[in-house]
Formats: sequence, structure tokens, C-alpha cells
Amino acid sequence: MDGSSPDEAQKGFFGRPLFNDPSARALSHVGVIDVGSNSVRLVVFDGAARSPAYFFNEKVLCGLGRGMAETGRLHPEGRTRALATMKRFALLARGMNLSNLTIVATAAMREAEDGPEFMAEVEAETGLRMLVIDGAEEARLSAQGVLTGWPGAEGLVCDIGGSSMELAEVGAGQVHRCVTSPLGPFRLQQVKGGKKGLRSHVWKILHGLRDEIGDHHEALYLVGGSWRALARLDMARRNYPLTVLHEYAMTPKSIRKTLDWVADHDLNTLRARTGLSADRIALVPLAAVVLRQLVHVFHPTRVHVSGYGIREGILYEQMPEELRRRDPLIEACRFYEHQSARLPGFGRKLFDFLLPLWRSAPDKTLRIIKAACLLHDVNWRAHPDYRADTCFDTATRANLGGLAHDERVFLGLALMYRYKTDGAVAQLAEAAKMLSPERLRAAQVLGRAMRFGAMFSMDGPENGGTLKYFPKKKVLELVLNPETQDLFTEVAEQRFKGLARMLQVEPKVRTARRNGTATATED
Repeated sequence: MDGSSPDEAQKGFFGRPLFNDPSARALSHVGVIDVGSNSVRLVVFDGAARSPAYFFNEKVLCGLGRGMAETGRLHPEGRTRALATMKRFALLARGMNLSNLTIVATAAMREAEDGPEFMAEVEAETGLRMLVIDGAEEARLSAQGVLTGWPGAEGLVCDIGGSSMELAEVGAGQVHRCVTSPLGPFRLQQVKGGKKGLRSHVWKILHGLRDEIGDHHEALYLVGGSWRALARLDMARRNYPLTVLHEYAMTPKSIRKTLDWVADHDLNTLRARTGLSADRIALVPLAAVVLRQLVHVFHPTRVHVSGYGIREGILYEQMPEELRRRDPLIEACRFYEHQSARLPGFGRKLFDFLLPLWRSAPDKTLRIIKAACLLHDVNWRAHPDYRADTCFDTATRANLGGLAHDERVFLGLALMYRYKTDGAVAQLAEAAKMLSPERLRAAQVLGRAMRFGAMFSMDGPENGGTLKYFPKKKVLELVLNPETQDLFTEVAEQRFKGLARMLQVEPKVRTARRNGTATATED
């Protein structure tokens, strides 16, 4: 095991943040090749955006670390596959004109006797030079990946690879203590003594890690393919209505049930049900032993699955501090609006127009409303018959960070109701069950509000009038601008009254005088 101090954990292997250089801020693509013990992956991010956008993403399960605990050397077949993969990735990077490409290698490369030899071979064949990082640095970068998706993450990050498992403490937007261990599945394959010997081995190492990093962490964030495979199995056992793994939440009780369920089923049957690869599911029983004891030793109350890890951590490394402080959800929604909406920038105007309906709402609610307003028009090209369903899919399946699964469903339903006012919930009954009746109704209200505000005026709803909401008086008032009052005709009136009905209040409309006073109120 290997520890690092909080100060050391912040330094990183780049020497200085790349994005301190203004010219680097204009990079269009940021590439990372992650040479792991089990997989070799190339990810190209679409710039150093706060919310990762994946321009390219390809993975090959090479198995460099298979059998290494016994031989001390990289797996021969894994070496051959990894070299072929690196040759391909070098050509792909050249074809994409990548000027920013980082190649990191982890446990297998840093521990194998022939690691330096293979690194030299890769460089000679491809021109790609690997940065072999130690366990503490691997833990730090993986934890930064979690901070990419959860800026407010507080707890323990656990990253499992083929040959090692790292832990890092996160809080207050920083990575603190980092430790590493030999608890990767490839290493555990070599442990003697059968199941009892394996459990004893894992138990001893986990207790040593607990002594180094503490056990007072309420939240546990899981990073790595083996953890994602177990989360996919947890979804299958529960018949979970969503398929997005990022920010999937489990309880210790649910984890124990799933591990028992996996132990009682044939792996090939589970593989067919979940679509996991043969190489991945073969490691599940070993990872299950580690996870069961990990939850027992550190006893978290909440367990979250992260789709972000070391590659996103390297992207985070290159962000200026100002960019790191931004909300990844809002940044992603702004990107979608800029890329796909008819009128980029309209979403902010729509949010400001509708804000009186949520004056007393907490920030957590307002950010979801803002996200909905930014996304309200991104599916306008879809066929009208399928537009509502496409909106739901956008929210529940898109690559959006900083969004819990129940928030995804809320956002998806609100966007769906922006186009469709009835009949949609029955089609999505299972997903809708994730929301309480109160939140389901709130999603309908938001959808109706966007339905009215989005069509009231094409250059911005504020040019048509102002909303005023009096919940105690049960009144929703629209104050029309005299210059544009002709915008409020039959269709606009129907949608305004529909919003008032959803709020269970009385609709009132008046026109402001040019000097600031108003005409008589109309019901």
C-alpha cells in the first residue's frame, strides 16, 4: 500500500496546469489513451468543456495484467493485442490532428518486469510515449474524474482496475488522502487457499487501507469496469427502468442482495441478460468478494456509480479553476442548446420569464428548471408524433453530469410535457414511479409553463409580457406589453389557461400602460 499527503495529492504529473496558457484554452480536442491492466482505451473529448463531451471513445480488453502476479511479466497475448491497439490509436490520433494527447499507464505497466521494454517498443512503433503513474497518482486522477461529475462530492472514491484498487478521499472540491492496493481481480486470481483464503486476504488488506484513510466516509463513489458490471447486474435484478450507469445509486443492503443473487445464477445467463462481455463478467465473482467486504469495512450509507474516472480526471487537470467551478449540468445543457436549438440563448430568457413561478424554490430545484429551459427546444427536428418521447430520451440517456437518476426522470417528463399534455405518463409508468406524486405534478407544471412561454414570443417571452404569481391568492397574472399585446391571441390564451389550471389558480390578464400603469383586468 502507498499513501500520499494532501499537498502531494494536488501536484499532478503535468508540472503545471496546461490551461494556464491562454493558447491552450482554445484546444478543440483533448485526447487521452489509458493503458490499463485489463483495457486500453482512447477517449477524445470535444475540447476542455466543464461537462465531458465525447468526440471519440474506443476500448479494447487486452488483458495486459493477466497472470502477471504469477509471472511478473505482461501477458504475451495481451502485449500483442495492446501493441496492435496502440498502433491503431496512433493513426486515429493523427487522423484527428490531435495536438493534445496524453498517454497514461497504470498498475500493469508500472509493476511488470518487461514494462519498460514494452513502453520502448510502443514508442518505437508508434511515436507514442507513455506516462507511467504510481498508485497514489492514479487514485488522485480517478478522484478528479469523480469531481468532474460531482463538484460537491464528499466521501471516498474507489477505483478498481485489473491489477490494483485505489482509494481517494474527496471533499470541498479537492482530493485529499490517496492510497493504493493490490486488490485488482487479476492479482486476486493468484491468491491461494480457495474462497476462505481469498476472503481473508481481502479482509486484511482492506483493514490496512482503513487505517490509512479512515472509515468515516458516508458516501462511496465507485469507478472502474468491474464496479460498473456489478451495477449493471444490480439494475437487472431490480428491473430498473433506466440504463444509464453514471450516478446510479445503490444502498449497502441492495448491494448485498445483488451479490447473493449473482452467486446463485450462472454467469453465462447473466451475461446474456445484461450484455456484458465474456472477459468482463469473468472477473465479476472476484470483484464481488472485494465489494462485499469494502462495504462492510467502510460502512458507507450511500454508494454511487461514476461513469467518470482517470480519463475525465486528466481532462479536469487541464481545466482552469474558473471552469472547474461551473455546474457540469448547466454547461452540458448550454452546449446542447448551442448545438441543436433553433434559437440558442432563448433558454435563459425562458427561465427568467418563468422564474416568478418558483421564487421561493431552493437552488437545487432551480438548476433543474434552468436545465429544462435550456433543453426545451433541442429536439425540434424530431417528427411531431415522436417529439415528446424523444425529449424524454434526451434527458434520461444523454451524457449529463451532476444529475441524479430521479432528476433525470423529472427533467425528461417536464420536457415531454412541454410538447404533450396528456397520455404520456402511462407509456413511461415504470420510470415515473421513481417520482412522488408531488414531484410528478411539478414536472407537469414545468412542462406546461415551458409550453406557454416557448411559443409566446419568438424573440423572447419577456417581450410579450411579464408573469406574476400569487399562490396565496391563487392567481396567475400575465401583464402584457402594450407594443406586443397582439401576441396574446387564441393559442397563447389556451396555453396560459392550461398552465393556470395545472397550478389550480385563476388566470388573469392585463395590459400595462405606456407610463407603467395598467388597463382593466381580463379573466
